[in-house]
Amino acid sequence: MQNLFPIQSDGEWYRASAFKILLQFARTMQAYRIKGNAPFGRTRQEFTIDVAAVDETEAEHRILSTLGSRHRAKRMHINIESITEIDPRTSKEPTVINAFREQIQLAGGPISTSEEE
Repeated sequence: MQNLFPIQSDGEWYRASAFKILLQFARTMQAYRIKGNAPFGRTRQEFTIDVAAVDETEAEHRILSTLGSRHRAKRMHINIESITEIDPRTSKEPTVINAFREQIQLAGGPISTSEEE
């Protein structure tokens, strides 16, 4: 867990670590949908994952890190085909729903992508 404490009300934060203190600025998160393929076991399979991140570079890093830790796939073996910004209300990923729960509630709830019976 990161140790964060506010120093001013304009969005600046300090992150304390063992060796240094870094100044961080609060940035807005966005939802991204990442499509690609990766080796899962002996075969390559396509994947589509939604993630909350600050920008496309961070979204790519989160996906590479997650797939590497869950499936032991090396970064150079994971092919990312597209990274697109999406409306968080269309996502089914619990992490995205949790990150944007206030915005989703204010906008009137999630948007259903398919007809439910």
